[in-house]
Amino acid sequence: MKLRLLSLYPDQMNIYADRGNIIFFEQRCRWRGIDFEVTRCGTGDTFDPAGFDLIYMGGGQDRDQQIVASDLVETKRESLVRAKEDGAVVLAVCGGYQLLGISYQLADDVIEGLGLVDLKTVREPGPRLIGPVVITVNLDGTDRTIAGFENHGGRTYLGPEAKPFGKVESGHGNNGNDGFEGVREDNLVGTYLHGPLLPKNSWLADHLIKLALEHHHGGTIELDPLDDRFEDAAHETARRVALAG
Repeated sequence: MKLRLLSLYPDQMNIYADRGNIIFFEQRCRWRGIDFEVTRCGTGDTFDPAGFDLIYMGGGQDRDQQIVASDLVETKRESLVRAKEDGAVVLAVCGGYQLLGISYQLADDVIEGLGLVDLKTVREPGPRLIGPVVITVNLDGTDRTIAGFENHGGRTYLGPEAKPFGKVESGHGNNGNDGFEGVREDNLVGTYLHGPLLPKNSWLADHLIKLALEHHHGGTIELDPLDDRFEDAAHETARRVALAG
């Protein structure tokens, strides 16, 4: 089997070591004997939406995010819409998450987003939303916890057509008010959780790998189990830190 990952703007959108998520995807595939291929896609580049099973975009500084936003709309929106509709997995973190929506406010400017999901990110009075986070999610009929770290000045509000990725147990989440974190639609996940996210939540990485492989190969795929003692310990430590406040 083979998993084909598209990395969007790996140079600009890599704050807080978000590219560690790609390394984690790759290692878990390699341990299982699954071929893993990464294609970098930067400013001005286009891509074939049928050529990838998992599309990843991390977070970046405001300046870089503004540059990326314009390029996303001009050169990649059509392909991203087609890939999402075809069932490819999309994982977007922090700045990448914000750009999935309808618009993103940066200072006094409102920047057009991809419009893949019904959400807007605005600026409101108050401090940045920073710190450890624990959320509860239900992706396959079972409640599971995800632990991570958030650091964002924007407040994201989901529209009536959007569903949150999870419910905040500790931390701020999308806006610090409504108790929701991230967004989820079909095989798309957007989240503010940095860190990188996946090494502390190995089960989520496997869930996305499974969906991506099924997109590529069809049918139902069961992944071989791995020894996750270190990953589980990392998750438990991050969870305890967040819940301790």
